[in-house]
Amino acid sequence: MAPRPRQPGDTPAPRGNRPKFVPNTPKGTTFRKPALELFTSTLWEYPSQHYMPDHAGAGGRPTVQGDPNYPGATPSWVIWQLIQRYTKPGERVLDPMCGSGTTLDVCADLAREAKGFDINPTRPDIEPADARKLPLPDACCDLVFVDPPYSTHINYSDQPGCIGKLDAGGRDGGRAYYQAMGAVIAEIDRVLRPGRHAGLYVSDSRREAGEGRTEFMPIGFELFSLLRERFEPVDIVAVVRRNTKLHERGRISRARETNALDRGFNYLFIMRKPPRRAR
Repeated sequence: MAPRPRQPGDTPAPRGNRPKFVPNTPKGTTFRKPALELFTSTLWEYPSQHYMPDHAGAGGRPTVQGDPNYPGATPSWVIWQLIQRYTKPGERVLDPMCGSGTTLDVCADLAREAKGFDINPTRPDIEPADARKLPLPDACCDLVFVDPPYSTHINYSDQPGCIGKLDAGGRDGGRAYYQAMGAVIAEIDRVLRPGRHAGLYVSDSRREAGEGRTEFMPIGFELFSLLRERFEPVDIVAVVRRNTKLHERGRISRARETNALDRGFNYLFIMRKPPRRAR
């Protein structure tokens, strides 16, 4: 059967990895998400925080992964893409900053073994631990995914050691933040098996600095530099941020008045730990 021609009122989809168009959902009906498949370019976008029900695991598992109300929650389909590409069923996936457990739920859907840690666990299957010192042996994980704090914009916990309390900017250029993240990256290197992959999901940041100025913090570039010290780069993906706040009139007006651009995408850095070399 030939595809249905595009009709007036259909919402165009951005170029990249989505279908050519997404039909408008009639009022009173349920929105149908497009099928989630492996993306084929470095621009990733999907019209939901969570992937479609057809990709939820057997046994009637929930079709929402993690807690959608958790501040700064990772889109579950981003984790799905990494797990599908770089692991096989039964292999171990680690998330050392597990938040509301999105990675654990995706692993359950895809029959992967999951280990999740957080300095402020939100559910019983997330173990309490600092991402800079994990209670794991060396070279025990097949994939590591981490979505760290992007400076101090979100109050994740009252734990004094929380990296989310460290500023990524200011007069010292965020020295304490980047030292802490360097320790996290070193720990990822320690627990990842040689030849396997890590994904780090992050955004740059900008904030008002007074007197009509804004301060830009290139967090992505800084963390990529730290990753390069230990890992081989595989690719850099731009993940479109579907944040409704970006379209608020007040926010748009402020951005124009200050000549500052809001963050429209996150980086996904895909890295590979070098394999052991023969002596």
